[in-house]
Amino acid sequence: MTAKTLKLAFPGHSGAELAARLDQPNGPVRAYALFAHCFTCSKDLLAARRIAADLARSGIAVLRFDFTGLGSSEGEFASTNFSTNLGDLLSAAEFLKEHYEAPSVLIGHSLGGAAVLSIAARLPSVKAVVTIGAPSDTAHVLRHLGASPESIEAEGEVDVTLGGRPFRVQHQFVEDVRSHALLDAVAAMHKPLLVMHAPLDEIVGIENATQIFLAAKHPKSFVSLDSGDHLLTGQEDAAFAASVMTGWLSRYISGDEPQGEAPIEHVRVMETGQGRFQNAVQAGRHRLFADEPESYGGMDSGPSPYDFLSIALGACTTMTLRMYADRKKLSLGRINVDVSHAKIHSKDCADCSEALKAQGKIDRFERVIDVEGDISEELRDKLIEIAGKCPVHRTLESVAHVHTRVREGESMTE
Repeated sequence: MTAKTLKLAFPGHSGAELAARLDQPNGPVRAYALFAHCFTCSKDLLAARRIAADLARSGIAVLRFDFTGLGSSEGEFASTNFSTNLGDLLSAAEFLKEHYEAPSVLIGHSLGGAAVLSIAARLPSVKAVVTIGAPSDTAHVLRHLGASPESIEAEGEVDVTLGGRPFRVQHQFVEDVRSHALLDAVAAMHKPLLVMHAPLDEIVGIENATQIFLAAKHPKSFVSLDSGDHLLTGQEDAAFAASVMTGWLSRYISGDEPQGEAPIEHVRVMETGQGRFQNAVQAGRHRLFADEPESYGGMDSGPSPYDFLSIALGACTTMTLRMYADRKKLSLGRINVDVSHAKIHSKDCADCSEALKAQGKIDRFERVIDVEGDISEELRDKLIEIAGKCPVHRTLESVAHVHTRVREGESMTE
């Protein structure tokens, strides 16, 4: 779903090899994030994949991995506990630091949220922390084991079923989760915090978000995930969570740098791998999507190619008119431009040149300029004249040459 998802592995707290995925942006990396999944889940949880992919498309590389004994990672789950999860997270942070860049962002889902809150203060590189459906007490997980803590203590270890899968849980796990004072760690964290929680979460109640939020120092933010469930199984819920994270994180991580020495050296357009037509676009510091409407087989996640042409014409028009008004010291109200595009028969174009009329079908852009306030008929005619001088207008009406080559011997991302 992103330009590149790397399969990686690194040693965890015990030396067992942990399986990981690194979702990388199409262009330059703005920051590295570390994602901790929920209890007994895996790095390949649908919500984790969707959020990591969306963040990568905004320039944030995301490392997600399976804790010891889960998913594709080595080790025995029965020998793990919350403390070993923290050890695995610290190992992941060290791996990022050694091979890429120390993580600037920690993201944790459910018990993974409790884990990132617990270690945030120990990682100087971390600039911001995000939790999704996190408990305010690590012992909260004991309510979902299907066996009482007392029976686990009495028998030493028991087999439980979690999420339809069997796991063996030992007495040491119960002791360990009871030993962590999570809210004390939150109070001592001193990192910007975004708490995200669904009010209808039936696994971890919304009161947990309240307790975490109250314990944290400012800056802190809370965002409701409304009708989402605990695992964010709805695609729109995961997409919303990712979009909120992207906007919120922009206050704490660097923005995109211009490509090359000039403000815009080139525009890069790359397929994301999601849908048939979605492309990630980077122009200087700016990232956005290009796509096609659903009626054309796209996902409607961004403007179409012809929409971008219309955007260019409309934006160039308002800028050109504003420069003219400033130069002439005209008190001109706010300018709006509506642009539409269509394919028409050249014979139906009354104001086309003879050269265009000699063609069959042609592209026709209709531009309607709207200026706030009253303007004279004379000024109205002058604005039409000046609009025709905007550079994009001239480009569209002139003959342009497009030189194309296929790159040889170079990486796509260079």
